Amino acid sequence: MLLHRPRKSFLVRCAYGTPRRALGTLLLLGLVALVAAVGGHGVGERLAPGGWTPARAQSTRADAFLAERFGAGQPHLVLVVTAPGPVDDPAAARAGRALTERLTADPHTAWVRGYWPRARPELRSRDGRAAVVGVRFHGDERAVRSAAKAVTARESGRAGPLEITVAGEAALFAEMERLSTEGATVAEMIIAPLVLLIMLWIFGSLVAALLPVVVGAFAVVTTTALLRLLSEVMTVSVFVLNIATALGFGLAVDYCLLMVSRYREELAAGATPVRAAERVLATAGRAVAFSATTVAAALGALLVFPLPLTRSLALGGAAVAVCSAAGALLVLPALLVLLGPRVNRYDVFARWRRGGRRAFAEGRWYRLAMWVTRRPAVVALGTLLLLGLLAAPGADVRFGMYDDRILPASSPVARASQRLRADFDGESGNAASVVLPGVLVTPPPAAAPAVAAGAEGTTAPEGPAAPEDAASDEPAGRAGTGGSSGAPDAATAAVDTYAARLSRLPGVRQVRTATGVYAHGRRTAEPGPWATGFTGPAGTWLSVTPGAASVLSPDGRLLTERLRREPAPTAALVGGPGARLTDTEDALGDRLPAAVLITVAATLVLLFAYTRSLLVPVKAVLLNALSLAATFGIIVAVFQQGRLDGLLGPLDGPRTTDVVIPVVMFCTAFGLSMDYEVFLLSRILEEHRRGSPTDLAVAVGLQRTARLFTSAALVFAVVMGSLAACGLVMLQLIGFGLAVAVLLDCTLVRALLVPAIMSLAGRANWWPATRHRARGRSGPDTAGRSGHPAPTPVGGA
Repeated sequence: MLLHRPRKSFLVRCAYGTPRRALGTLLLLGLVALVAAVGGHGVGERLAPGGWTPARAQSTRADAFLAERFGAGQPHLVLVVTAPGPVDDPAAARAGRALTERLTADPHTAWVRGYWPRARPELRSRDGRAAVVGVRFHGDERAVRSAAKAVTARESGRAGPLEITVAGEAALFAEMERLSTEGATVAEMIIAPLVLLIMLWIFGSLVAALLPVVVGAFAVVTTTALLRLLSEVMTVSVFVLNIATALGFGLAVDYCLLMVSRYREELAAGATPVRAAERVLATAGRAVAFSATTVAAALGALLVFPLPLTRSLALGGAAVAVCSAAGALLVLPALLVLLGPRVNRYDVFARWRRGGRRAFAEGRWYRLAMWVTRRPAVVALGTLLLLGLLAAPGADVRFGMYDDRILPASSPVARASQRLRADFDGESGNAASVVLPGVLVTPPPAAAPAVAAGAEGTTAPEGPAAPEDAASDEPAGRAGTGGSSGAPDAATAAVDTYAARLSRLPGVRQVRTATGVYAHGRRTAEPGPWATGFTGPAGTWLSVTPGAASVLSPDGRLLTERLRREPAPTAALVGGPGARLTDTEDALGDRLPAAVLITVAATLVLLFAYTRSLLVPVKAVLLNALSLAATFGIIVAVFQQGRLDGLLGPLDGPRTTDVVIPVVMFCTAFGLSMDYEVFLLSRILEEHRRGSPTDLAVAVGLQRTARLFTSAALVFAVVMGSLAACGLVMLQLIGFGLAVAVLLDCTLVRALLVPAIMSLAGRANWWPATRHRARGRSGPDTAGRSGHPAPTPVGGA
């Protein structure tokens, strides 16, 4: 339906044929938006903070196995408890035991492993004034998020003589969410007046400047309702809501600029408001429909990735593209019919605008295009070389995942996490877990005595929590502890040999399991009472402590690959942070060719249907890819290599490039790039079908649309650039990257490369289509329909 011209004004006659009908249509659409707003209320509480790792990945299965069969794994929340004196002082110990009891009694708690009540020395800081308590919760990501927030709100702060701060994965996600919300709020307060001024200038009146606000609001509330429905049947990432808001606003500005500009042209040519709306839908509306369809189809290609984040982003991005187009094609025409010439009212910058209208051929974009087409080879080669240089740093990318070090130093979660690393022996959450299902080990008799695990295990600074037997009153000779002969059986010997081999691998500092502690290929400590937590009826597992400071980096991936290559007594499952990074990278890398193929195929088919040309769609795909590559290179240079540290100061966070965030960011950038491409092509095609030669058609098309998409890009870049001033590196990356992406695309690519390449291609641009000439017209449309010079686009030439 979107791929064909609409029949004779049927939609306009039914919905907008008179002001009364337009008002009725607007009221009906307002009711739809109201229902959507009510239906989407509270969607934020149903979104998941994670979704970064495939549900069936080996690391996910390893972590689930540990949690379900051993009551082990990484704690979701780590409480760092600080006392005014030693944590073993009677008052501090009483408060610590009370804290542990409260956490254990919480119905959302799966297990608690902490310093109290058994005073485990490995969970006490070097100075003896702090201890840690780890908590793992029941349920999925949403349940964990809710439970962690409740515990943090209830327990953090003062608790008698103790001061409690929080760290861990759940605390990190909650802090990122808080800082994102605060950063966005501050950015909106600072940037909103500037954005309003820019929109008043580019739209030419206060009335017109408010139109994209209405269309954007319609798109966002309807998309929010759809996300609420999706959250009932699948995991929807919290990032999708942010991306949908940004993309919905960006598309609304784009679509409104294109359609309002065309509407003003039609009014200036003498058309009635209804006739002008009909012409807008038939021309600019068709471009909007194709643009939205292309964006939705391209984003839908993300469904091939097995990550919950990318799949929810695919559906959310496609939804916001469709809803933005619906707002532009349904809400906006009704408003335009009702407003008529009043769309130009309240131009607060009227006194500063040019009094006269310059001739069309004197427009700066027209003159730029003609300058480019006189030397297309030089311009194309120079621009390609510049974009290539900007993309070059991307070849040195080091992928990783962000951890607590992306938080600003002032964040309490960052301070707690830093204290875990600095004041406690061993690693805090960096260890890999190697699970051996079905392998039952018999620990030596010295390891057999069991202790209660309900509130006394450990968050094991050497790695994931190593729980002890679940019932303190069970006899020492229970199943899994074996006999007392002291002679190891075959499984025990195999695990002993396997653990020794793992401890010899490069990048491994220590291995702990039921048979002891290993380093450098030999056993360095016999198993103690803690060892029974590493084996049971379900199998045995090993905790591998890495030597690297951060495993969410190429070092962590390399260690994971070594662990998975090492022969094991049975099919091993390797989990932990480094394994999650590896599985996420592999999932993205393995499916990337299919996603690219689907995106390219969808874009080529839709643009071919729109242009009836083979070369123009290929050119559009290649130039979009080049623009994104240049953006990626700049991101790597700034955030990984620190090329601007001398100017901006060092950034927080590890010197790696997050493996997921660029995917999220490029979805938005690709959608806006396709918008700019379709808008430019729509006018170039019109001029070409009127009989203009290619160079002139390109120049006229650029003059008609360049100011529109550069203005839209400026608004979006200002909004996104404001995020770069926030304290969270992830927001800085997204804001800076998107601002750079749209500015590169609308300047170097659309204003220089597109005219140069289309000029070089000449008539080949339009093969195999035949040229369509408008009836009764010939030559370029450089004048209005009345024969007078065409009005300059919104806001002046």
